[in-house]
Amino acid sequence: MNHVGIVVDDLAAATAFFVDLGLELQGEWSIDGAWVDRVVGLEGVQADNAMLQTQDGHGQIELSRFRAPRGPAGEGDAPANAPGIRHLSFMVDDLDAAVARLQARGTELVGQVERYKDVYLLCYVRGPEGIIVELAERIG
Repeated sequence: MNHVGIVVDDLAAATAFFVDLGLELQGEWSIDGAWVDRVVGLEGVQADNAMLQTQDGHGQIELSRFRAPRGPAGEGDAPANAPGIRHLSFMVDDLDAAVARLQARGTELVGQVERYKDVYLLCYVRGPEGIIVELAERIG
């Protein structure tokens, strides 16, 4: 897999959220023109993008904000069981510290922190645009 693409309305807030999770901003750019129209099957595309990479270099997230054409509003409060891609998962070294750092920026827990057997501490948080992120700390 090369990367996961996420469309957002607030590119700066989404970028800051993933940087707070420990991803590294690799670059930002704008795109438009007939070539991108043909690739994505839309007309008049104007988009701003950011590429973020996990610290180990094995995963990337591309965030895109379409200035044109405007897409339909997303369901920012979709529950964890709604159809579609519902969450991304990241390993963290200290779950409590990661949650505290994100909550200081206004991120909310979806449920609560739970222990899965003696293997993981897990939780879901909801970031900008309603993006659900699972955080996992290996404990066993």
